[in-house]
Amino acid sequence: MDRKLEMTLDLPVPPGRLYRDWLDSAAHSSFTGSPAHMSSVINEEYTAWDGYIKGKNLELQTPKRIMQTWRTTDFPEDAPDSLLELVFEPVGEHTWSILRHSDIPDGQADQYEEGWMDYYFNPMREYYSK
Repeated sequence: MDRKLEMTLDLPVPPGRLYRDWLDSAAHSSFTGSPAHMSSVINEEYTAWDGYIKGKNLELQTPKRIMQTWRTTDFPEDAPDSLLELVFEPVGEHTWSILRHSDIPDGQADQYEEGWMDYYFNPMREYYSK
């Protein structure tokens, strides 16, 4: 497995909203600009980016932490799912979001780091700054 990613993002909304929006199909679709079918139930599956991303909810600690399996259609067939952990920490009127992405297939970490910025972090900054 490739290296782990740890990325942070400061957003001007409370942790509860980020937590709910991540797990809500309509909100997730709105902030990414692409179809998502999310779930707020442990062990239920989700998809994002019109099926490019799929996984399952492993742990949900409202409104602080989300742990999910995560894979894309670019993963080798025999590769296990990677793990995605999202932590939401309140800082005044903002939320400090920590994304930890581990167990990424060899050679793919750089593309996912760029993808998190281009397809999640930058659109989320714009969406929550309105």
